Amino acid sequence: MTDSPLDLIGFDALLSDEERATRDRVRAYVDAELRPHIAEWYDAGVFPTEIIKPMGALGLLGMHLQGYGCGGRSAVEYGLAAAELEAGDSGLRTFVSVQGSLAMTAIHTFGSEEQKQEWLPRMAAGEAIGCFGLTEPNAGSDPASMQTSARRDGDDWVITGSKRWIGLASIADIAVIWAQTEHGIRGFLVPTETPGFTATPIGQKLSMRASIQCDIALDEVRVPASAQLPGAEGLRGPFTCLNQARYGIVWGVMGAALDSYRAALAYVQEREVFGKPVAAYQLTQQKLVDMALEIDKGFLLALQLGRLKDAGQLQPHQISVGKLNNAREAIAIAREARAMLGGNGVTLEHSPLRHANNLESVRTYEGTDDVHTLILGNAITGIPAFR
Repeated sequence: MTDSPLDLIGFDALLSDEERATRDRVRAYVDAELRPHIAEWYDAGVFPTEIIKPMGALGLLGMHLQGYGCGGRSAVEYGLAAAELEAGDSGLRTFVSVQGSLAMTAIHTFGSEEQKQEWLPRMAAGEAIGCFGLTEPNAGSDPASMQTSARRDGDDWVITGSKRWIGLASIADIAVIWAQTEHGIRGFLVPTETPGFTATPIGQKLSMRASIQCDIALDEVRVPASAQLPGAEGLRGPFTCLNQARYGIVWGVMGAALDSYRAALAYVQEREVFGKPVAAYQLTQQKLVDMALEIDKGFLLALQLGRLKDAGQLQPHQISVGKLNNAREAIAIAREARAMLGGNGVTLEHSPLRHANNLESVRTYEGTDDVHTLILGNAITGIPAFR
């Protein structure tokens, strides 16, 4: 017997020793430091800031970036780490994604040398926190319609507008803010202590409860000219960062699915009904097999995208294949796993419903199912159907 679908296809044989070591190191950390507390954090609706520096010490923050104290690990290693983190909780993987794939990637890819030297080493160590201000109350899937603006005033920029669903903003030291200028969309590094910058956590969430998402208000926020990210012009800037985050999601959601599967498998092997374990019934075995097959396929898809990324060949529409398929299958697996647990599955003693609730957010952010469907439709037909 095996508790992992991946054993059915010999997935580990596709990984290098180094990749397996990275995965196992992150798994051990999650099992020892995160899993025992996640139900409490989720129930209380708090993000455990005490995990930030240990995650930095483990090399998880900006682990795919080179230099400046970052990990310099491969895309596949980053993906394996994302899967292990999300097997713990989507909110904890999201922290690593916002910090590394969004904020740090923006600075690393588009920032000046001075900006990189100032922020990246501290962010990699967990000594400074970043957030990524793109989404607005009325501009989610269509960032080109953002209303936040930045105008020149002498040697400064003055930024006015609002952002919504911005991860980590209330505890961040630096915010990457995207705004309309007379020359198009540009990115700016805004210290969160700057007058006029306000971040307010969004409460009463039914999903991602062990994570922080905020509204940001920017009221005539004044920053020097040096705050602009010099390499970011137009939507290519934020989309480059979004694609890095979407890639991590392809792996992460499969971690949530695998953890849900394992929880259901353990339960049906122990729970008896009508004189034998629930696992002995044909309907139960069919459910387990269907879940296992989708997890296998999801991880194989993630690995293929990771190999392409490490070879410098990954295309944006291919990331959409992974994000659309794996998020959609992961939430179905988590829901099925919850059902297999019966009434006990609605308690935080078991992980599947927590994962399913979190995956409602993951399925929505970094491009909804509909957006990724249209991206793929455009790739297939050559006809953009967004408008």
